[in-house]
Amino acid sequence: MPDLLVVLIVILVVVVVWRGPKTLPRLGEALGRGVREARTEAAKAQDEIKARVSEADEPAGDDNDPHA
Repeated sequence: MPDLLVVLIVILVVVVVWRGPKTLPRLGEALGRGVREARTEAAKAQDEIKARVSEADEPAGDDNDPHA
């Protein structure tokens, strides 16, 4: 975990030097939007999977069953 933190700090320093400190808020906003969108899409995918699993768990009603 500390290695990841060091890498993120180095990347942040490189971005500040490369893009300048004035662009950091815009970069942070774009990153936040991307993360938010990814979470939303992941939640939608989980909901769809849960819906399909619950549909598969329900017994199929066979109207042509002579023994019913």
